[in-house]
Amino acid sequence: MILACKSIKKAFGTDEILTDCSFHIEERDKAAIVGLNGAGKSTLLKIIIGEQEADAGEIVFAKETTFGYLAQHQDLTVSGTIYDYLLETKQEVIALEQKIRETENLMKFADDGKLEQLMKSYTNFNHRFEQLGGYAYKSEVIGVLKGLGFSESEFHQNIATLSGGQKTRVSLGRLLLTNPDLILLDEPTNHLDMESIRWLETFLANYKGAMIIVAHDRYFLDKIVNKVIEIENGETMAFSGNYTAFREKKEIIRNAQLKAYLNQQQDIKHQQEVIAKLKSFNREKSIKRAESREKQLEKKMSSLVAKPLAEAAPMQLTLEPNTVSGNDVLSAKDLAKSFGDKHLFSGLSFEIKRGERIALIGNNGTGKTTILKMIHGTLDMDAGEIRIGTKVQIGYFDQEHHTLNMEKTIFDEISDTYPTLNQTKIRNVLAAFLFTGEDVFKRIGDLSGGERGRISLAKLMLSEANFLILDEPTNHLDMQSKEILESALNQYTGTLLYVSHDRYFINQTATRILDLANGVLTSYIGNYDYYLEKRETLTQSVPFSNRLTGQQKNNILGNNILSATEGPVGRQTVASSKNDWQQQKEEQARLRKLKSDLEKTETAIMELEARNEELNALFADETVYADVSKLLPLQNEKEYNDAELQSLYELWESLNEEMQ
Repeated sequence: MILACKSIKKAFGTDEILTDCSFHIEERDKAAIVGLNGAGKSTLLKIIIGEQEADAGEIVFAKETTFGYLAQHQDLTVSGTIYDYLLETKQEVIALEQKIRETENLMKFADDGKLEQLMKSYTNFNHRFEQLGGYAYKSEVIGVLKGLGFSESEFHQNIATLSGGQKTRVSLGRLLLTNPDLILLDEPTNHLDMESIRWLETFLANYKGAMIIVAHDRYFLDKIVNKVIEIENGETMAFSGNYTAFREKKEIIRNAQLKAYLNQQQDIKHQQEVIAKLKSFNREKSIKRAESREKQLEKKMSSLVAKPLAEAAPMQLTLEPNTVSGNDVLSAKDLAKSFGDKHLFSGLSFEIKRGERIALIGNNGTGKTTILKMIHGTLDMDAGEIRIGTKVQIGYFDQEHHTLNMEKTIFDEISDTYPTLNQTKIRNVLAAFLFTGEDVFKRIGDLSGGERGRISLAKLMLSEANFLILDEPTNHLDMQSKEILESALNQYTGTLLYVSHDRYFINQTATRILDLANGVLTSYIGNYDYYLEKRETLTQSVPFSNRLTGQQKNNILGNNILSATEGPVGRQTVASSKNDWQQQKEEQARLRKLKSDLEKTETAIMELEARNEELNALFADETVYADVSKLLPLQNEKEYNDAELQSLYELWESLNEEMQ
């Protein structure tokens, strides 16, 4: 056991947040803490690391346990560059490297008396250096930075100039590089795009330490965790398995508890009715029998089954269009957009048909929200044409909630937008979105992001639109509210286009994926899992596409669309290339050469690594390290090999990226 939490309690004033939290974390456990917004998840993490003090209870760490913590919001005040800040985590390795170089210089001029001691130190330094991964520490830092979405041009940015999201990514990278026994992460996927989240999943899945994660990303939790700790009404319960397994087990437990409670209540009611009836006969035998039954009932009442805790009132969401649109909902042709020197895309073309539920995905900064805004008309396109179909009524959900007036009250925002609604109807709608009593007169500017999101969804419900355009609709929603939104969208009979980083949400709702990458839209008929399955196959079937310009790619992919021809999610095929045959042959020849170069580089790396293994064995030989005439040439060879390997590693990475 690496951590034990025993009967933790915490209150803020009269508001009891945690009343009895007890659980333990074993070595290599990957645990998620889940619960409704405000359940105390982040508070519990802060108590564990000592940032806040519990009112009662005990936190026990195993002896010499190291831990690292990533808060939701980072306010780094350190100076220096991103790269240097992360490189600080390798100070022990850097210091060892310096000692190795210094010892090498001393050995060149040492007499026999000092040489033996220097050789022992040198061997110890090298052994520890290899244990710490010294030969790869710079590559490790660079790999983490790239994995978290930083380009090489950003490595030397000053941390003071970064946004809050960038600072959070920097802090996450530094934490991962410190390699503590226990990692505590509070919403680690915030500010990461899909590629970075997938990288983080792989990193954490292979992490040898333990971790506790608070996250609303259900897909992420399914990939990572083997234990779920739920906080409900201040108490914790632990479940083995990932998030989906937890939901299934929780449902079974809740249903079993409810069934047992109802059966017992029904039995008690029946016994009370029988006792009352026997007493009403007013005869000696019947009264004795009634008294006997009362004693039996008293025994049952001493071991009552507890009534299952009721879940918090869920958000109630029903989306239904007022009119049916035509079959052709939207047609976009040759769209182009740039912001100053930053070119997003050009020549984008796609169509949307009635009843489709389309997720528009891609890395941060590729232009997803820009496309939504151009369709909605809140942003002009540089070129191209967007045609809206007949009887199409658009409802728009803006992730930044620009459609809300921050100075208005919640009630006024709804009543001004829909002046025909009476007060009762408005209050009923707001109550469905958990705004009751005096809450409806709160100023929108004073609300949290989640509360503003609920108001935007309430306006969307009232719009009765038949084409919904949603930009990150699950941001700030707790897991229960996300599931309610998923259910509402799956029952919605209109058309849906949305941008989301929530892969679980996409998996549950999308019937088609539009992937925006390198200025090109690629269509996959199916959900997110199907997209992942087919993406690599499709990339291989157009092996040269990522070497071409945006417009050339559009031509190759045939108006950016991969069509589906069979099955419920379809079989993807690449549209016929419009490039000439000669260009394809040249590209294929270039790829063959790349593959050959890659294989040669891999062979050279393996040969040098094998030679280094031989050299390491020689360094451990007493007859070698005691003879400086033998040792120094071998050490020179090792240094040459290391430098050559570094170059080969960089070449391999470059060739591999080019192949991809």
